[in-house]
Amino acid sequence: MLYSAILFSASVGAGAIAASAGFGIGSVLTPLLALELGGKAAVPLVAIPHLVATVIRFLTLRGHLDRGVFLRFGLASAAGGFAGAFLLIAIHPDPLTVLLGSVLVLAGLGGLTGWSDRLRFRGPGAWIAGGASGFLGGIVGNQGGIRAAALIPFGLSKEAFVATTTAVAIVVDGARIPVYLWRDGAGIAANSNWLVLILVGVLVGTAIGTFFLKRVPETAFRRVVSGLILGLGLSLLGVRRS
Repeated sequence: MLYSAILFSASVGAGAIAASAGFGIGSVLTPLLALELGGKAAVPLVAIPHLVATVIRFLTLRGHLDRGVFLRFGLASAAGGFAGAFLLIAIHPDPLTVLLGSVLVLAGLGGLTGWSDRLRFRGPGAWIAGGASGFLGGIVGNQGGIRAAALIPFGLSKEAFVATTTAVAIVVDGARIPVYLWRDGAGIAANSNWLVLILVGVLVGTAIGTFFLKRVPETAFRRVVSGLILGLGLSLLGVRRS
């Protein structure tokens, strides 16, 4: 009962963070659910509520989508997510989680110090960033943080940032979830109680986060996102050390 209450509260918080920063559901909930089910079971289970909440979030912000960034970054991210989902069974996610946490710490520090403001991804850089973020997401289930870190150098407004990273997330989920269902459909069905609990929580959180996004100053938005990325990276490293 206590774990269910913690998971539901975390789902609300994750949905609120995702709606206001463009990521957070998989990043927050996958490690938490893994404590109960293990990482390989948690990744596909969280992916389904992640997709539902992401679609709802995108519908509210679709007018702000940066189509150029979406096409360059998003297609590569979907391909990476598809490849990562296939490798989920063969590769243990823990070493990649450490790598992901380290990258997020560096990216968060870069955003807070202003160093990442001088970066701009163009041409092949956008494809590489998209493919790498999708690949890690397919294996580790925490693609949102690394995707947000990779999108910061594109210099998007807060609405365009959330809309674009949300659209990319939908494409990645569309690529990886069929693989999860094919490989572990029975396991997902057996844990449907957790799935419903998470889904309700993230939907409540999405409504809360949408309200707050409108009130975050444009000048502070990138620093807020960078702080969340840094916190996520530290939390992933902390989970792996414990």
